[in-house]
This record gives sequence, structure tokens and C-alpha cells, in this order.
Amino acid sequence: MVLKTKPANTCQLDFLSLGECMLRLSPPDFQRLEFAQQLEIYVGGAEYNVAYALARFGMRAGWVSRLPAHPLSSIILNHARAAGMDVSEVELVEYDGMGKENRLGLNFVELGAGARPSRSLYDRGHSAASAIKPGDVDWQRIFAERGVRWFHTGGIFTALSSSSVEVVKEAMQAAQQTGTLVSYDLNYRSRLWTSQQAIAATRPLIRWVDVLFGNEEDFQKVLGFEVKGIKKDYTDLKIDSYKAMVRQVMETYPHLKAVATTFREAVSPSRNHWSAMLYLNGRFYQSRVYRDLEIVDRVGGGDGFCSGLIYALLHGFDAQEAVDFGTAHGALVQSTRGDTSMISLEEVKHLAAGGSFRIQR
Repeated sequence: MVLKTKPANTCQLDFLSLGECMLRLSPPDFQRLEFAQQLEIYVGGAEYNVAYALARFGMRAGWVSRLPAHPLSSIILNHARAAGMDVSEVELVEYDGMGKENRLGLNFVELGAGARPSRSLYDRGHSAASAIKPGDVDWQRIFAERGVRWFHTGGIFTALSSSSVEVVKEAMQAAQQTGTLVSYDLNYRSRLWTSQQAIAATRPLIRWVDVLFGNEEDFQKVLGFEVKGIKKDYTDLKIDSYKAMVRQVMETYPHLKAVATTFREAVSPSRNHWSAMLYLNGRFYQSRVYRDLEIVDRVGGGDGFCSGLIYALLHGFDAQEAVDFGTAHGALVQSTRGDTSMISLEEVKHLAAGGSFRIQR
């Protein structure tokens, strides 16, 4: 095993994530929000998406969060339970009937086509998840008594409120004390905080992280590491420049066990070049490059990579196999509508092994 983890028979959960989940509302058939007469409902949240995919792959995956006690939250919980996710650590809080506090976040997403990019419109202020405070979750019971092999959270949840930062710190410290591997997805969102705010909040947290995820923008905006020669539109990505940046990250945070980076060059909203790179045990491992990948819905692609890589590392894949598996899952997730993975384990294995695109009969 390339990353040492706690034995599965000593833990109730293989994986646990902490984060917010929202309902996503999208017009069908690439329509515009302002002209929409119908909205499709999807469930999505970065950390939720990772747990959901791992549960679909047959792992004992759970999710920690806070939701208002009303029927819309049941959509999220039912979606999770259908995949086999453990939601026993989700707190349901009383709803005031008006949404002055403890709201359920909404994400209005308009999928782009042709020359028109996708865009999202958040309505997530004063959410129940953003109000989680230190001491609300019994992390000692979860990590010491229940037992968890891998814990995951990220920058979207951290950005929600000042208390979110402290909750992330509290959770990661408790995980580390019990020998649980900790991963963190930098996941920068400019509508949630500025780069300066992200850097100030995130840098102190990295000391409790084992595996760090990020894309071509995250390392710059969340940790302040510059990638030399990068264009403002993140096209024509230079792999050697990213390797130099990752080396700087490792020099600054030598305790990190792995750094995983996705690369996306958006040729158009429906066509991207997609690949990834893993730094592990002093070596770089670059995935297959999916050139001109046809995109149905790009939302959740990065979470697909995270979940695929985590699955592979927890199942003893070697480093090259792991990054190829994660990248394949991320590519496949973008072939369907919605945030969460609709992809089977067999489909990922087929693509990661270089399987053909011919119809399967």
C-alpha cells in the first residue's frame, strides 16, 4: 500500500467527509435561467459528492453536516441513503419557517453550450451547515470509538463562516490524533471569499493535512504559490511549471504525504482537455490526457477525481494506477448531468485500463 492507513477491521467507516450539501436547480437542455419554465433538481456539495461516489463503489462512506428539518433536506438524505452513505452524523435542526437562519443552500446552475460558458448563482447564505460551531460534533467519539480510515474536507466548507474554519481545524486535529489519514481539497470559490482571506485561513490548516488536492487555480488563490508562465485563462498549461510549484509546496509543508493536481483546459463549454498529476514518495505520476473530452456537465469532475484517487489508494493501487483511476472517474462524471457520480466501478476500471469507446453489448 502506497499510503499507510488504519486496518479496515478496526474501523466502522472507510471514509468520512465534512461539508455542506445544496440542492442544485438547472434549466433542462442548456436553457437560460431567465427564460426557464422548468428546473431540474440535483443534489450536490463537494465533500458530499466524494462520499457519495465512494459509497456507490461499495465502500463504507459517511458524511458529517447540518441540515434544516424539512422535506427539501430529505431529498439530500434520501439521495445519500440510496447510495449506501452513512448519514447518522448529520444533525437535523429546527426550521423557523421563513429561512432567517438554518437554511438549506440552493445553487442555480446554467449549463453553457457553444461559445457561452456555464455559470452558477448561489443562494446559500445563513445555511444550517455554515452555523456548525466547535463542540457541536463529537469528533472524539467518531474517530476514536467508531473509527475512520480516511477523513476529507475542503475549502468550500472552510469559506462558509468564521466558525467553519475552527470546525475544520477541530476535526482534522481529532483525526490526526487517532491515526486517520486527512485530505483537503483547496477548492477556491471567489464568491465565498477573496484570495487573501483564503490564504490567511488555509495556510495554518495545512499542518494537519496528509493529502492535498487542488486544480490549476487553487494553489495560487488559496495557498499563494505562483505557477510561472501560466496564462490568465489557464490554457496551454505547462506541466513542468506545475511540478516546480508542487516542489515548492512540499518544501514549505514537508509533512505532506501526497499532492494531487487536476488540469483542465477549457477549449469550449462542451470540450475540455482533462488530466491530472500525483506527487507521492518523491515522484511525479502523470495521468493519461483526455484531449477534447466531450462535456455534458463539468460540475463534480474534480470531486470525481478525488473520490477515484481515494478509492484507488485505499485499495492498494500503485501510484500510477491510482492517478489514472481518479482521472478516469473524473472524466466519466462529466459525461452525465448533475453533481454526484452516476458511474459504476466497472465503468471506471474499464476506462482506466484503456478500454475502448465502442458500444458495450
